Amino acid sequence: MDHVDHAALLALFDRDLREGARPDGPDARVERTGGVVRQVADAQGWNGVLWSALDEAGAEAAIAEQIRAYTGLGLDFEWKLYGHDRPADLGQRLRAAGFTPGPQETLMIGEAGGPVLDAEPPKGVRVLPVTDAPGVDLVAEVHEQAFGADSTWLRRRLRAQLATDPDTVVAVVAMAGDEPVSAARMELVPGTRFAGLWGGGTVEGWRGRGIYRALVAHRARVAAARGYRYLQVDASDQSRPILERLGFMPLTTTTPYVYEPGRAAARS
Repeated sequence: MDHVDHAALLALFDRDLREGARPDGPDARVERTGGVVRQVADAQGWNGVLWSALDEAGAEAAIAEQIRAYTGLGLDFEWKLYGHDRPADLGQRLRAAGFTPGPQETLMIGEAGGPVLDAEPPKGVRVLPVTDAPGVDLVAEVHEQAFGADSTWLRRRLRAQLATDPDTVVAVVAMAGDEPVSAARMELVPGTRFAGLWGGGTVEGWRGRGIYRALVAHRARVAAARGYRYLQVDASDQSRPILERLGFMPLTTTTPYVYEPGRAAARS
């Protein structure tokens, strides 16, 4: 992607996936109010601010309005802050309002039809599509082992997407014999050029063998076949070097700022 116009691609990403965001599940809705685009779901879904167009004069009022809206519904929420968002001190303003920042990641973009397509799984490992509840359970099992996190939300979300809107999600699991050793999913946004790669994780003991790269390649082939041009990843420090070797380029940074009313009150 050496000849891509960085600014134009970032503007396209903002327009299609942030300002023009769509609900990420059947139980969610997207609201646009006061220069902010946010998603509202139930307590099991993702709640948060996806995009904002704020200036220094109006930023604090907009932050306060989001806190009122979500806490009025009894929900914790996230403000997904990107490195190019304005005003430049928006992160500081969020912290002052009671938000807690999470680890910063790098937004990376790759060509769906680029060099990533060449990666294959190691010998003895096969990549299978996930289309039903037993397959979702395998993905959730890998998620719990790889990330040490509860996967209740993932089971619920994947089952709902596969049942009601299967064209918007691709899930895969890598199997070594009968053992699930890695898994990932891809979110497809119809009407845009972007497919998002999410949740790629490999259980300890199987890392460093190229399985993560193979799952990226598998999803890239699917995305290209369905007419998507770009792959988008929020990359950790561990996955960024792998993705760079596969032809992905960094576009900006992204940091989750989380607001939990109980914690915010304790800090005030």
